[in-house]
Amino acid sequence: MSLAPSNDTQQTQEGLLPRLWMYTNYDCNLSCSYCVAESFVGADRPGLDLTQVCQLIDEATVLGLNELFLTGGEPFILHDIFQMIAYGLEHGMHVTILSNGILLKGKRLAQLESLAPREHLTIQISLDGSTAEAHDFYRGAGSWQKAIDTIHRLKAAGFHVRLGTTQTPENSHDLNAMCHLHRSLGIGDDDHIIRPLVRRGFSANGMAVSLPALEPEVTINQDGVYWHPVATDNDLLISSQLFPLAAAVEQIREIRESMLAVTGGAFARFR
Repeated sequence: MSLAPSNDTQQTQEGLLPRLWMYTNYDCNLSCSYCVAESFVGADRPGLDLTQVCQLIDEATVLGLNELFLTGGEPFILHDIFQMIAYGLEHGMHVTILSNGILLKGKRLAQLESLAPREHLTIQISLDGSTAEAHDFYRGAGSWQKAIDTIHRLKAAGFHVRLGTTQTPENSHDLNAMCHLHRSLGIGDDDHIIRPLVRRGFSANGMAVSLPALEPEVTINQDGVYWHPVATDNDLLISSQLFPLAAAVEQIREIRESMLAVTGGAFARFR
């Protein structure tokens, strides 16, 4: 399992990690009580539309941002999520979709299977425990088994699957068991990401994080460009203008360089 990205992660020519995060939507099929994005069943959908996503991908690839992360909410609620993924893949990006996995069956799974190149596509499933008791505490009854069933379907279909675990007081005792579980599911240690609970959004507990402690990863929703995907709160907002993307990326680079000049050290990397 991995707690953070390796320090040798390739960076863009601007000195930034080559990642572009997009909040595609904020509505979800679950209402997790610790959600940093404040997503829930029936939430408004202030996400990015397909035209915006395609333009952002066009501009991002020119800037050297070649890793695309699509998150929400639950991205697979969207009917055009598959077109968004396809556009990223067609432009040579490695695309990762963060999902609770529950919707990935039937027609949606078939649409996912039609995308190529498969080797540039990762499905990251949220799994917070080796048992339903640990996972369902925050995410709701029955969600663990549905996630496990989806992982089996994705692995059987040949997808690269990554697990994302939020460490909480309720599952800290379960992390060793999680190691055995992900291996039994055919998922390698490097594809199990554990992050601490963060005091953002709906969560009143957890780690307090702020801009100076975070290595920037260009993050976008319909309201602007943000410093980091941990949250789209005003204190992390860099620009309310999406286009041209290069302008906001330059602002992020300048802030990063100024901060490094003062501290002389590296940021914490919160994956």
